[in-house]
Amino acid sequence: MLTSQEIQDYRDAGYGGPFPAISGAEVLRFRGELEGFEVSQGALLSVMPGQVRAKTHLLLPFMQELIRLEPVLDAVESLLGPNLLVYHLTCWLKEPGDGSFTSWHQDAAYFFLDPPEHVTAWIALSDATEESGCMRVIPGSHRRGAVHHAKGETKNNLLSNGQFIDVGADKRAEFLEVPAGHFSLHDTYLVHASAPNKSEERRIGIGVSYIPTHVKCTHGERVSAPLVRGEDKYRHFRQERPPVKAFDAEAVATHADATRHFFSQHGSKRTSVAQPRPGE
Repeated sequence: MLTSQEIQDYRDAGYGGPFPAISGAEVLRFRGELEGFEVSQGALLSVMPGQVRAKTHLLLPFMQELIRLEPVLDAVESLLGPNLLVYHLTCWLKEPGDGSFTSWHQDAAYFFLDPPEHVTAWIALSDATEESGCMRVIPGSHRRGAVHHAKGETKNNLLSNGQFIDVGADKRAEFLEVPAGHFSLHDTYLVHASAPNKSEERRIGIGVSYIPTHVKCTHGERVSAPLVRGEDKYRHFRQERPPVKAFDAEAVATHADATRHFFSQHGSKRTSVAQPRPGE
């Protein structure tokens, strides 16, 4: 669990970490699972068509482990309480020199959560450094609450709508570097961004959005969210069927249904996930 000082620092700044999550051997195992899947599909996950980088825990069994890492759940419980759901998951992948970035934004912009109690755990499977395009954060910006987002550049922007906040020359911005095997936490209203990967290594981060079970989604269709700790006596969300085998037909169908509900209500472009290769 987070210490009282770590909790206070998080409340003040809107983010915390990095904190240790998994060993070097586990990093290699998880990264090996991810890259083995990429080899089987003949393409990097970062360039596969459709919403394959969203809710990927419904396509790849090893990500069911990632969303339930004890150190991460302990830390999130310190902030949100003992009953936790995973509202969303995104693979934030940047290849060396691919130019991808995220504009300044808040996670809350398209989540429609009431109350807005949501913490994102950013789990690093490779070193996220200033050079490789780690997150930049504006400490304390979460205290402003919801901020208007304009629609901007979508080319190379990992945010599908190109949404952005004009922060001007805010001198408070800091780099939040996260070594492989560690994780950071940030508030749903924290203003953050990231620059392109200028290193020679991939930047692999898994962003897991946790909410307490009493939170509702107030917009659109009833979306899915698995219980990962405690109990859910509210049942605001549909449950999810975890994958048995990576990218098999049943997993693809479950993932397609979950992403269709999520992105239709969040106003993002709906595209279908790539289909599994024959024999898989």
